[in-house]
Amino acid sequence: MDIDDILAEVDGHPKPQEAGDLQELTRAWVTERSAPEVLPWPEQLMERMMDRIRQQIELVETQTGNMDPKTNFRLIIVQTELERFKFLVRSYLRARIAKIDKHALYYLTNPAQKARLSASELKYATTHQSLLHAHYHSSFLSQFPTTLQRLDDTAGGINMIEQPDVDKAVFVRTLRDGREPVVVEGTDIAFEMRRGDVFVVRWSAVRDRVEEGDAELI
Repeated sequence: MDIDDILAEVDGHPKPQEAGDLQELTRAWVTERSAPEVLPWPEQLMERMMDRIRQQIELVETQTGNMDPKTNFRLIIVQTELERFKFLVRSYLRARIAKIDKHALYYLTNPAQKARLSASELKYATTHQSLLHAHYHSSFLSQFPTTLQRLDDTAGGINMIEQPDVDKAVFVRTLRDGREPVVVEGTDIAFEMRRGDVFVVRWSAVRDRVEEGDAELI
């Protein structure tokens, strides 16, 4: 038996679901890193990915110490695949956490945005904002009048809650032909999106297309 036989045995015939999940996770990772705001949490996808990672960890732990060269080489391949999955998941979560850190109050006070967070992210954002408020209060807010101590004040028509820049330019590739032209708000620009086309455009103009799966960020 040579290395090709071992690789074929390890690889076997990948299940369509597993291959699709890897592609979907990679796409979600790229999109999350490029989009200026947090995207909806893919709960079912992440549950499947975490189950797969747990299964691979259990396999490695069970087979570790086996003196059979064939088994040891198989473990190296499994560990390499495991590290790839772990890298994607960690990087994906870091991208989301970085946005939550920057605009925690925005995600906590906006019901539509709050619904995009996972249960763990919501707990993290709540704790993060609580600690931040306590720090600000002990540092300088306590010296202000009570009416000026709120971090989410909207008095005078000015919103103190910092929001993501949804007009940030992004690179987007069309996956499916658009049913209607894309209109860039505040301008007279409108264009058709055809499969395979690549554009540089404001995120706000293509957000719905990306979230519906008709386009992807690159």
